[in-house]
Amino acid sequence: MNNQQEQKRQPSEEKRSVMRETISFILYIGIVFLLTYLVIHYVGQRTQVSGTSMEYTLSDGDNLIVDKITYRFHKPERFDIVVFPFKQKKDTYYIKRIIGLPGETVQIDSSGIIYIDGQELEESYGREIIQDPGQAAELIELGEDEYFVLGDNRNASSDSRDPSVGMIQGKDFVGRAWLRIYPFDKIGFIKHQ
Repeated sequence: MNNQQEQKRQPSEEKRSVMRETISFILYIGIVFLLTYLVIHYVGQRTQVSGTSMEYTLSDGDNLIVDKITYRFHKPERFDIVVFPFKQKKDTYYIKRIIGLPGETVQIDSSGIIYIDGQELEESYGREIIQDPGQAAELIELGEDEYFVLGDNRNASSDSRDPSVGMIQGKDFVGRAWLRIYPFDKIGFIKHQ
């Protein structure tokens, strides 16, 4: 093989090598985008807390990862902290704690005590005594797949007591709060129970 033939092969091989690298890079980017899409839509989602309705459990500005898988395998439980869309405003999500489960009755008396099926609920999440029971002043019967939710900062929360929020359908839950990723000094898993 002479020198001229060898020189012609080198550029051809270089072009193929560049082409392989380009295709490899495009496939890599495509796979990254696909995996990102799958994770965001089916596994977890980052969300930021806005407001003080979940004080002292969650604070304004906290960044969380919401677990979107758990409720595919079991039903939501009492005291889970859940994220769901606010029906009255597009692209607005609320984060609250589940208090009442499907099939139960919920009522809050004038002294701020929460009753589930006529029994006083023993819980320590409420920041203060509830001053306004809202629509829960009357007995509420939860239907199939209906949940009653409250913010931990009970007197500064728009939750199931407010008709604009009302009872939440389990099918509407985006997921449950799983991990706080910011602020860095509070990084850790969210305790529900």
